[in-house]
Amino acid sequence: MKSFLINKILLFPHYLVLSIRHAFYNKGIFKTTKFDIPVICVGNISAGGTGKTPMVEFIVKELREERRVAVLSMGYGRESRGFRYISTDDGVADSGDEPLQIKKRYPGIIVAVDKNRVRGIRRLLELPENERPEVIVLDDAFQYRKISACCNIVLVDYTRPLDKDYLLPVGGLRDLPSQMKRADVVIVTKSPPELPDYEPDAWRRRLQIGATQKLLFSSLKYGEAKGVFGDNNRRYLSSKFTIVITGIANPKPLLYHLVNIYRIEQHVKFGDHHRFTSGDVRKFNKLANKYPKTVFYTTEKDAQRIEMLEGLSPDFTQRLFYLPIEMELLSGGLLLDF
Repeated sequence: MKSFLINKILLFPHYLVLSIRHAFYNKGIFKTTKFDIPVICVGNISAGGTGKTPMVEFIVKELREERRVAVLSMGYGRESRGFRYISTDDGVADSGDEPLQIKKRYPGIIVAVDKNRVRGIRRLLELPENERPEVIVLDDAFQYRKISACCNIVLVDYTRPLDKDYLLPVGGLRDLPSQMKRADVVIVTKSPPELPDYEPDAWRRRLQIGATQKLLFSSLKYGEAKGVFGDNNRRYLSSKFTIVITGIANPKPLLYHLVNIYRIEQHVKFGDHHRFTSGDVRKFNKLANKYPKTVFYTTEKDAQRIEMLEGLSPDFTQRLFYLPIEMELLSGGLLLDF
């Protein structure tokens, strides 16, 4: 009864608007642009926390040896406007945290930001022929239907199935679950490393995935701890205690990983893409003073914003680390055909 009331009454206006919008694109009333270059779209149905950035980095890693790859993002949270090429020397205010993270990890590829993705691709195609990308990866663009991608990759969090959620603002769904039918590849992310044999068929039914749609599973693989600042003292990694600082949509995987190594004294949790303030700086410095033997961890995405802060005490910066993450497919390959 509760589910019926929420879906059919409370969320009906939102459902109607999304349905009409998709219908207009499907019928060609709203126009889409198709480019003569392979465009791979990475997105989701849920609002954040499905692992889009690790997926984009996975694709870059797979393709960069054979093709010139460019990543185009909206650059959420940046203060700059319009089209911009991202440099490793940029600040988060110029680029957004995720594009900067991708550029730092793969400095040899083109990373650009533009809220207008059609304009962004056209700018990339204006590059000289020997620099022009041969494939473009759109980060978080499944709802951006002004572009017709050659491959739509949709991510679903294993711990947050769509059939157990509601549309925003009641739940965490940014789009209609029925739009899964537009996906070429569906990847269930953050899956346990060992999946029971029945899981693929169960998820295919649960997500109502067609026979021609590829279904894959992936897990997160954590790398060796890295210091956010250059003067980190690695002896603190042997501490038995940690304080975790996160400003991402779903910090649970990181917490589950760290709890096997440390006792978590505190989890200082902020909203996704949180803009750290001088008040946060004072809080971090106080925590470092109060817990002198504790190591601090944050996420790789948050590290892009924290390292730009002024006024952090050396006692804090020397003990702040992040764990790089990579997406690891559990079975089969992505096999991007274009």
